[in-house]
Amino acid sequence: MLIKGTVHEIIFRNDINGYSVIDIDASGELITATGVFSSIYEGEEVELNGDFRENKKYGKQFFVKEYVSLTPSNKQGIIKYLSSGLLKGVGEVMATRIVEKFGEDSLNIIEFNPRKLAEVRGISIEGALKIAENFASVKAMKDSVLFLQNFDISTNLAIKIYEVYKDKTKELVNKNPYRLVEDVDGIGFLTADKIAKKMGVDPKSRFRMRAGILHILKQNSEKNGSTYIPRGDLANQVSILLNFYSDEVFSDAITDLKLENVIKTFEVIEDEFVFEGVSLTKYYLAEQAVASKLVLFKNSFTPLTQNFDSEIKNFENMFNITFHEEQKNAMSMALSEGVSIITGGPGTGKTTIVKCVCEICKLQNKKFLLLAPTGRASKRLSESTGYEAKTIHRGLEVEMMFGKPSFKYNEQNKLDSEVILVDEVSMVDVTLMLSLLKAVNIGTQIVFIGDKNQLASVGAGNVLADMINSGVISYHNLTQIYRQSENSLIVINAHKINAGEIPEFNNQSNDFFYENKKEPDEICDTVIDLVTKRLPSFLKTEAKNIQVLAPLKIGRAGVDNLNNQIQNIVNPQKFGSFSFEFERVSFREGDKVMQTQNNYEMEWTKTEGLIEFKGQGIFNGDIGTIERIDRNTGETVILFDDGRRAKLLREDLYQITLAYAITVHKSQGCEFDYVVIPLAAGPNIILTRNLLYTAITRAKKLVVLVGSKANISRMVKNNYTAKRYSKLKEFLIKKNKEFIDLYE
Repeated sequence: MLIKGTVHEIIFRNDINGYSVIDIDASGELITATGVFSSIYEGEEVELNGDFRENKKYGKQFFVKEYVSLTPSNKQGIIKYLSSGLLKGVGEVMATRIVEKFGEDSLNIIEFNPRKLAEVRGISIEGALKIAENFASVKAMKDSVLFLQNFDISTNLAIKIYEVYKDKTKELVNKNPYRLVEDVDGIGFLTADKIAKKMGVDPKSRFRMRAGILHILKQNSEKNGSTYIPRGDLANQVSILLNFYSDEVFSDAITDLKLENVIKTFEVIEDEFVFEGVSLTKYYLAEQAVASKLVLFKNSFTPLTQNFDSEIKNFENMFNITFHEEQKNAMSMALSEGVSIITGGPGTGKTTIVKCVCEICKLQNKKFLLLAPTGRASKRLSESTGYEAKTIHRGLEVEMMFGKPSFKYNEQNKLDSEVILVDEVSMVDVTLMLSLLKAVNIGTQIVFIGDKNQLASVGAGNVLADMINSGVISYHNLTQIYRQSENSLIVINAHKINAGEIPEFNNQSNDFFYENKKEPDEICDTVIDLVTKRLPSFLKTEAKNIQVLAPLKIGRAGVDNLNNQIQNIVNPQKFGSFSFEFERVSFREGDKVMQTQNNYEMEWTKTEGLIEFKGQGIFNGDIGTIERIDRNTGETVILFDDGRRAKLLREDLYQITLAYAITVHKSQGCEFDYVVIPLAAGPNIILTRNLLYTAITRAKKLVVLVGSKANISRMVKNNYTAKRYSKLKEFLIKKNKEFIDLYE
């Protein structure tokens, strides 16, 4: 059955898969239609093929099997179509002016004779050409998206592919669908393989083997943190992925990738075993460059012989504190060496040491810079030291060059700071570390501060551990608990857990509590009750200020379920407010959300008093609240916790997730006043000692564990750490020896 009409209203749209509920004006009759649309705009004329079905909840609806987008044929339809968000810079007023001038020929003018648009008040020649360019781009995108949807690719992913290949999308994908794995971020092997299978590509082809190898290498870097993988492990994982293995095809693909400099292979000697390692070239070169930079900064700096005892004593008198001897030694090292590392658990005075170093630098008129990997970590550093701290990204100043993110401060344009202090360095992966070191001048002192017992970085590399274990970088580990923290059970229990001891469960402290629950349902219900009722009442705070940190994503006590349950209590769907849905998760105005990817182009504003600041870049881990959702364009305004306000476009919405509950891994670098930790049974490779330690040390004022003592005991005893393959330690030792041999 065919229906022709105009899109009157978009009631609902899921931008991941394109599923939409729309009202169609079919000759004056409003018909509710449901189906998958690559893109849809109010005012657009469509021809729908499908049939009417009865929905138990919503009544009679038209179920769309296929659709064709038609050119609007009347003036009102064209105005609505042009002002629907289709073309940037064209709102209802401008659309009306265009149609008043050109009538029903408006769309033809835009497409074939755009210079005439300059005859419309408010449109310049440049603006006219821009409108025509946007219009042509939308048409080309629609064609490409429809082509890609034949292979069951989601709308958002199809748009992403189009952004890379533009009008060559069909040609390039038809030629070799596996190139998507290399060219498009977010496209994995499984997606490319699905397309190739529908196209009839040989499952034993070298194209497929090559894509499989790259997929495994990427997965091991991005998900497991390894910068390389043993060749034997790579072959085994590829054979499982492809359900096929040929040593000849595998070796040929490896050779091709080496010749193209996409990968590096090398000999590895580990515990008397010798094997071949395989690395993506970018990680191999990054680790090598990081090692070279650190060795250069260390050895080109002449250690200062100045005694800093009087400066440290002045700081103690000024702030009425007394440093432990090991803290004084750590500060003397940091103030004297070119590169140094200070580590320690909670309560060992790392932040106070940083503040003291800053004060001494200030007295000596040295320019210093405070950096941290995340917004929350930098904000905490600012509050605790009294000096401005920035994220590493903000410190380096992200810029877009040729459509890709780069940093203003780099190899050619160095930072002018004489001392750089980097907090929470355990979170820093090898790629970000390299970007930072490229921007550092020779002679600048760098102090890395962190907790070596925290979870390793989410990204590739084992940077902090490799720097420490190499023995090349000056290093001091703090063990003495600072006196202000001696009464904190959070601090005491964190150190107990780190030492493999069971934490105290007396519930007599002011900051550490335990709820004994065994079954996942009990744990889930208790966490929800704590977050939505008991703790807000007890603490006199809002539920959104209480952070749930869960080890697992799935299950009754996992992040996904807890987010849905807490959302429905704290922020239920309200009449008249708009929401959008991604992968069965509803996002509403007022929701607490987290950015899950770096978006370097995202513009933001921040108001302080009467001054408005502007900038670019919203980063993975930033948490905020949805202020407003535009039901027509899908644009979503988020106010982040640090005061930045950003508008996410419809195509960027997949980058956020609900944040009432987040994984412990996502909490790295963050600190929350109040934390609730559900501890249901799960895999030993996840429920580890350092995960529990990391979760507890995220809490500033109060933490509540919810789970069984038996499960907590298993976690404390489980000192498993997933094996990360990295070469930074080896490169540091090698480069340091080369430097010393060269100059001795």
